[in-house]
Amino acid sequence: MRSLRNTPAGRVAYCGMLTALAMIFSYVESFIPLNFGIPGIKLGLANLVVLTGLYYLKPGEVFMISICRILLTGFLFGSGMSIVYSLAGGILSFLAMLFLVKRQLLSRIGVSAVGAVMHNFGQILAACAILRSFALIYYLPALIVSGVVTGVLMGILSGYVAHVLR
Repeated sequence: MRSLRNTPAGRVAYCGMLTALAMIFSYVESFIPLNFGIPGIKLGLANLVVLTGLYYLKPGEVFMISICRILLTGFLFGSGMSIVYSLAGGILSFLAMLFLVKRQLLSRIGVSAVGAVMHNFGQILAACAILRSFALIYYLPALIVSGVVTGVLMGILSGYVAHVLR
């Protein structure tokens, strides 16, 4: 008998649960005060679902989980602009992490750190395009450092999750 997760309905349900989990992580993260004088620094807890999913699910499923989480969280708790910035960062981050996972170029921690940095980079690019100014590029060094730190933390946490899933 096929596993429920391997049926079309089972995969949809599984992806729905992971989307809900990522949304919960996003919501919980909004209560964690990280104030380093630079707006936009976050832990990236929802990225834990995407990162871990890249090792266990089909890329298209992980991409849809990420996009659904961004759209639903944005509509429920954010704004139109937060959706645009999150989509820019989320898509760029997903593509970078997918590339690294498929090529097995970095460890899970490295993949997570690159994903976090690319998320920040995507958001800055979106903001520069919307504002038609490159002045925000000055935020990049601080966002790169914070992305590496939070990415490493999420990569370590994803390793623990992978250990439990085994």
